[in-house]
Amino acid sequence: MKLKELSLLAVENIENIFKVLDQSTTLLKNSLQVSYMDAFIETCNNLLDGKVMVENNKPDNNTVNKLDELYSKIDVNTLDSETVRKVIQMVMIKTITQDKIQANHQITPDTIAFIIGYIVTRIFENYKSLSILDLAAGTGNLLTAIMNQLHTALKIDVKGVGIDNDDSMLSIANINAQLQNKHDALELIHQDSINNLLVNDVDLVVSDLPVGYYPIDENVKNYQTKASNGHSYAHHLLIEQGMNHVKQGGFGIFLVPSNIFETKEAKGLLKWIQDSAYFQGLLNLPKDIFQDNKAQKAILILQKHGNQAKQADQVMIGEFPSFKNTKDFQRFIAEIVQWEEKNLLSNHK
Repeated sequence: MKLKELSLLAVENIENIFKVLDQSTTLLKNSLQVSYMDAFIETCNNLLDGKVMVENNKPDNNTVNKLDELYSKIDVNTLDSETVRKVIQMVMIKTITQDKIQANHQITPDTIAFIIGYIVTRIFENYKSLSILDLAAGTGNLLTAIMNQLHTALKIDVKGVGIDNDDSMLSIANINAQLQNKHDALELIHQDSINNLLVNDVDLVVSDLPVGYYPIDENVKNYQTKASNGHSYAHHLLIEQGMNHVKQGGFGIFLVPSNIFETKEAKGLLKWIQDSAYFQGLLNLPKDIFQDNKAQKAILILQKHGNQAKQADQVMIGEFPSFKNTKDFQRFIAEIVQWEEKNLLSNHK
């Protein structure tokens, strides 16, 4: 398997659309005196509405004329999903530096999203339709990347539900969905994912989990992964919550700290996993893609009990070689495929 290579034409198209969005966002940022993110939301809403919104004479006529000229360069009806997603990803990377966004809101890199998507594609290759839940949807980048990959690879109907408690992030996710023409395929919910969720059980939950302590102890009383003392780890709680909303035999694929089972609270998490799910794999991502080794992440693969699911004969535990080392990387991917064929697909058809 090789990572997808974008044609020069596709790259040029993405860069041109990004330039239009960046220039129009900067114009609105300066005119309205708002953050880069808020200006980006405004410019996308203008694009979707087909006109520049003016309130209290802002933006002024000169700015409106410049915006109209920029918007005329984009036909939102002809944009394909992956182009939209990649452009918004580029915008969000700039937003991180412009607005100094906290680490938990930063975007999952495409390479990681692609790997997760590939693992998931193998698991669900015989499905006619698929439902996915993301409890930390953010801008919808990871969720829509996987939805697009599944739809392209398997030619099936993919429905997604994304939940986040940050309204700005969810506004970006909504723009992502609209520009990707996913109005009917993606439901977005603004709420705290730790609270009771009114969602149907899904085939797959996938999340790049926020790491840290969850501050509201009152909300976690019924969680088995809660801390014995003090605040609980949010990522532990979200793993439990996610698997509670997966169908029998369904999967949870989570991006977690690579040391997740080495902390003082790991005992409670492991006890819950033993009682509630099959621990099928933990794949550490390459150290060299993280600025700090302590920030290294891993892909955790869990499968819910029931519907002929069983514990894999061999739990897949390993570490990806550097993405720069193409041969070793492809060899490791081939090992994952063999492991899936032997350990997961036989009890998931």
